[in-house]
Amino acid sequence: MESTTLKPEKEDSGLAGAIDKILDKGLVINADITVDVAGVELLGIKIRAALASFETAAGYGLEFPSGTNLNTAAWKEAMIEKEECPQCGKRVDREELLNIACPWCGWESAKAKKMKERKVGAKVEVQ
Repeated sequence: MESTTLKPEKEDSGLAGAIDKILDKGLVINADITVDVAGVELLGIKIRAALASFETAAGYGLEFPSGTNLNTAAWKEAMIEKEECPQCGKRVDREELLNIACPWCGWESAKAKKMKERKVGAKVEVQ
């Protein structure tokens, strides 16, 4: 029986890696700007900017501007519950990862292996 060692892939530390990390974790900037003259506030501006993927924004409950079309493929993809594959580290649809296999590396959960064995056993009995 072969023994395999699972090693996480090293992330790219360049611009692509930084952008991926920002979209994955999200970046929020809050700023309050006021203009005072002789102790009297003349102008006040409040800014809130967020940079995140749809999935991250939805996870944090960030509101989208009115008129934003949330029936896009990206939004539907973001609403699918995802989990990280233990072997390759990619985020995959949770149901697919637990019941079938990781589409990226082929890793199978114990539940998926049992389901596969049951199907194979049922086919053998029928023949």
